[in-house]
Amino acid sequence: MKRIIFTLSLCLVALTVQANGIREDIEFTGEKARTSYAFGMMVGGDLKQAGLDIDYNAFTEGLRASMEHGLTIMDKDEALEIVQDAFESAMRKQAAELQEREAIFLTENASQPGVHSTESGLQYIVLEEGNGPKPTAGDTVRVHYEGALVNGTVFDSSYDRDEPEEIPLDMVIPGWAEGIMLMNVGGKYRIFLPSSLAYGGRGAGQIIPPYSTLVFTVELLDIVTVESEEEDEDSEFIGE
Repeated sequence: MKRIIFTLSLCLVALTVQANGIREDIEFTGEKARTSYAFGMMVGGDLKQAGLDIDYNAFTEGLRASMEHGLTIMDKDEALEIVQDAFESAMRKQAAELQEREAIFLTENASQPGVHSTESGLQYIVLEEGNGPKPTAGDTVRVHYEGALVNGTVFDSSYDRDEPEEIPLDMVIPGWAEGIMLMNVGGKYRIFLPSSLAYGGRGAGQIIPPYSTLVFTVELLDIVTVESEEEDEDSEFIGE
């Protein structure tokens, strides 16, 4: 709601360019023109991201009437209701398209050679089998990993940091924990997490869009537990 109202407020103060591309008859070097153009960019970006189709002429008339305190064809309450309905409709349409796109990817991916599927919908490929123990839900694991979107965009990587991570399995998204618990220490898997096992329709910040399948390449290096750490400390003490 706040996002919609903020965007609406920008619409009421922005100046709209009524042509494709940059009009040659407008001078953009002045402070007023540059500021106005910046407002137009921000509003346009928000409307495009929301998936809204705008009639530029009607938009400009509404903008001019509001800024010049002229006669408008509707009151502000009606205008706000129309804007809210349009945003909600666009968001529902986008969500449906993203879910359909994800379903198609997962269906096609499941049929690829070497891909296994679990009851939850998680998919994985065994790159290297390990011969150590398997972790449980309460364990902390030491892993090397890379997380990416299905288009190959990497959003996190311990390889890039050149340092493995120690991660408690009870503090991560469900699909990540499930995937790691399939592995034996020493193994390396590629794990495909449906959005239902990751960040769902909310996504994660500006990096992970809503309804995104996440692809993790993970090496399970070790299982780290309090008990094992205490035993190591006792052994070192006895050895001394």
